[in-house]
Amino acid sequence: MQIQLNGEAYSVEQPATLADLIERLGLIGKRLAVELNLEIVPRSQFAETQLSDGDRVEIVHAIGGG
Repeated sequence: MQIQLNGEAYSVEQPATLADLIERLGLIGKRLAVELNLEIVPRSQFAETQLSDGDRVEIVHAIGGG
């Protein structure tokens, strides 16, 4: 299936959850904010949030600094 990931076309195998996508991107354990179709998804719901063809996903990860 095709989704939009941070504004770019991205292929994901179906079925897939947000947790699957985050793992595939190598972002496990990082501080993330994830938006799915213009709605923020809490981290506690990543594993149960299914992706569908055409979904728009925005992922931002925090980078610390001083």
